Amino acid sequence: MIIDTHAHYHSEQFDPDRDELLASLGPAGIGMVIDIAAEPDSLDRVMELAGKYPFIYAAIGLHPDEVGDLNEETLTKIREYLADEKAVAVGEIGLDYYWNRESRDLQISSFKKQIDLALEYDKPVVIHSREAAADTLEVVTEMYGEGSPWEMKYGRTPAGKIPRKGVMHCYSYSSEQARIYTEKLGFYLGIGGVVTFKNGKKLKEVVRQTPLPYLLLETDCPYLSPVPFRGKRNSSLYLPYVVQEIAELKGITPEEVVRVTEENARYLFGLPEN
Repeated sequence: MIIDTHAHYHSEQFDPDRDELLASLGPAGIGMVIDIAAEPDSLDRVMELAGKYPFIYAAIGLHPDEVGDLNEETLTKIREYLADEKAVAVGEIGLDYYWNRESRDLQISSFKKQIDLALEYDKPVVIHSREAAADTLEVVTEMYGEGSPWEMKYGRTPAGKIPRKGVMHCYSYSSEQARIYTEKLGFYLGIGGVVTFKNGKKLKEVVRQTPLPYLLLETDCPYLSPVPFRGKRNSSLYLPYVVQEIAELKGITPEEVVRVTEENARYLFGLPEN
């Protein structure tokens, strides 16, 4: 089955037909979805969706544009939700220097604070990083690299075993950094509709060079629809186009892409087998 590891079905863009659309996913081969919180008012909506639909799971956290609202009240709510078995990750968290809606210092401190929550509740992280390559890598290395809080809690990962640390959502940086995130730091890369774009050459090369066991499928819906739906509202129904592109780039079958990325998602997020 296809697992969409990054969606925003709680978004108001799905209000007109949410139930109908979600009911269509299973017959289309989309077996599970992780709905991702971003703003404070999305925390409740994400958990409501996860409670209503057995195949939907939640990631709970605040987007870097929203960390001005990461106060004690919000932290208490995040903690309460992270204790729920349907909350499988902390996210989306990270750094966004494109919009710069919050100061960089606040973004960095809030990023680390939410990683601390992930460590406390034994959850992987879903990391958003836009035009913040150097600082993101620095924070991730500090929190998850050698001698980090993650290593102090979990110890060294046995050779050949990918740690359950997290995913770089909508990966947009170089192949060189991709190797650091995957091979050195043990993170996955989230691949979505951008890989089908004609101007997505950098991401195409990342996919070619990154071993399939480090890749996850995602939509970021309602955003970033793949070709031929670019510019329209995205949904998990379009993930087969991403699967086909990855298969062509790596010279393997679409079935192999689906099989391995499903295994990756189940392992990283602790998703059930049934």
